[in-house]
Amino acid sequence: MLLTATGGLALTVDIPLIRLAQGESWSILMLRTGTTFIAGLLIWAVWRMITPRAPQLLPGRAGLAVAACYGAGSITFITAVFNTSTANLVFILAFTTMFSALFSWIFLGERPRPATFLAMAAMVGGVLIIVGDSVGSGNLFGDFMALCSAALIASAITISRASGKDMGFTALVGVILPFVVAVAMVGGSGYRVDAPWWILFNGAVVMPVSFFCLATGPKYISGPEVAMFYLLETVLAPIWVWLIFAEAPSRNSLIGGTILISALVAHSIWQVREGRRRSAAAMVRHPA
Repeated sequence: MLLTATGGLALTVDIPLIRLAQGESWSILMLRTGTTFIAGLLIWAVWRMITPRAPQLLPGRAGLAVAACYGAGSITFITAVFNTSTANLVFILAFTTMFSALFSWIFLGERPRPATFLAMAAMVGGVLIIVGDSVGSGNLFGDFMALCSAALIASAITISRASGKDMGFTALVGVILPFVVAVAMVGGSGYRVDAPWWILFNGAVVMPVSFFCLATGPKYISGPEVAMFYLLETVLAPIWVWLIFAEAPSRNSLIGGTILISALVAHSIWQVREGRRRSAAAMVRHPA
């Protein structure tokens, strides 16, 4: 859970950095994914030099499927950033949790526990409060792209969970797909990024950290629990936008954010205590 929380926190600065770059969508996608791939490959090469037990880049067919989901998700995410409001985007992305729980239940038979259901309901309620005044104001195409992004991320989480393999670097390899598409589009429309250093930092540091941690999470915890940490972006991204662009969050945003954070913290504490209780019970049944 600590690993996944780190990835979720890193992801919260993604949208502000994209906005700071002030560029055309395909140009930003090309620069962001190209930098992410190079950084991920360098990290993997160094890890491989230190120990041969470094995770595989693409662990079999499952790894290829996960990479495709993350790659397609990057395309739909950037498209949504430039075609709908930030409020609508983070609201729809919050449904990653719901999609993940649904997919895990249908395909893996992992029925969420009552505490997880309660936390998810509280989180969705918090998101509804945050963007209650903004739903419907964004572009329909952008909203649909955001929905596709949430479904693709949830699919990647579910496949990772089902395989049981370490997919830490698979998400970084998956950016090849959007990079190739972006290069083709930039070749036709032209390149424009006014402040590329923000995207270079995003691709070289933020994306590798967030992708690696969030993609590794399903190896240790359930899909719905991993997906809940994506909701940190829903809470914190508007705060970063407020600090950077002086776009003050509304009263509803503060109320909904408090509900989201409270639900996430409460569920995390419950999860830790539940894990300790089970470990203690197992030691009683099988004493060393």
